[in-house]
Amino acid sequence: MYKENPKTKGSGITCAIPQAGLCPNKCKDCFFQSGRSYLEPIEENTPNLPSALEALGRVIRVNDGNDSHNEMELVLKRTGMYAMRFYNTSCPDDLEKYNAPVVLTINPGAKTDADFHRIESPPPNLMFARFRTNTWNLSICDQAVEWYSDRQVPIVLTFMAYNNAEDVRHPSWYSYRKRTLNQYHAITTDGWTYVMNRYRYNRWVYSCGREGVASGCRFCGNCLREYFATMERLHEQ
Repeated sequence: MYKENPKTKGSGITCAIPQAGLCPNKCKDCFFQSGRSYLEPIEENTPNLPSALEALGRVIRVNDGNDSHNEMELVLKRTGMYAMRFYNTSCPDDLEKYNAPVVLTINPGAKTDADFHRIESPPPNLMFARFRTNTWNLSICDQAVEWYSDRQVPIVLTFMAYNNAEDVRHPSWYSYRKRTLNQYHAITTDGWTYVMNRYRYNRWVYSCGREGVASGCRFCGNCLREYFATMERLHEQ
């Protein structure tokens, strides 16, 4: 039976995971395999695919867990029935092979605080670049924002939350609070405002939710806006 992601409830977005089991990427601080996912136990609840009726009239977010580049052929085959869909990956290869818009996480895993994927010539189906953000990787974030802004690619800052307090380098900017289902050490509203003010004059930069105010997709809208903007761009090709 299909399980809805509580974060996307009421947003017009429905999630889908075509693969079975855990993601081979094993990125640190990934909610999907932290033991706290809404799909636990993951081995029993994946694949997690909405029916055609459940998907009707909604944009399908493929791989809210796992990675669309993992078993890519299977992913494309199992999700082809959805009229409106976009894919999610942390792999910069083969982006043009997705037959729909695709979101690229540009600083996954060990890159989070060190570097990011640089796409020299972004394909037209690149929906946006997703940057895993905290208060101690802002110098890398600045570089990523400059790189993708110069190429007119939207950048969505996803603010990291941590299970363990020792992983938080700037504790005064973080508080232990509930995020959707679970308690995390997450950025405060003041910390979030400090980061977003850094890019307040850049039209390409957005935040995934409003930290400390509303983290649900219902109150964000980035994915819907950029999905349809990308589809318009693809229609013009």
